[in-house]
Amino acid sequence: QVQLVESGGGLVQFGGSLRLSCAASGLESNNIAIGWFRQAPGKEREGVSCINRATNNTYYPDAVKGRFTISRDNTSNTVYLQMDSLNPEDTAVYFCAAVFIAPTTPIQTMCNKPHSGYYWGQGTQVTVSS
Repeated sequence: QVQLVESGGGLVQFGGSLRLSCAASGLESNNIAIGWFRQAPGKEREGVSCINRATNNTYYPDAVKGRFTISRDNTSNTVYLQMDSLNPEDTAVYFCAAVFIAPTTPIQTMCNKPHSGYYWGQGTQVTVSS
């Protein structure tokens, strides 16, 4: 059974940093991509960072490129999202997601086109004050 548990959200001031963690279990295959998505009130869920476990390829949309960094710790099956230079537009509920993916599939596909085959965590709130 796949389980994703996020932690690390909270309240931070403009320009501050947070690191989110996603503890994953039940994902034994290496053909896995794990990503972070966010959803702000009244907006659609959007991918902000994705990583292919087999290739270590990563993807960031322009909105967060240079500010967010995704990384993984294989020993603990944990994926991290380091978020720097946060601004109020980053305020949202952040979700960890995982999906089985072929190594040759472009990693941006995971971030841009989530489908019903994704596994999702429960989400963690990130609030950035101005």
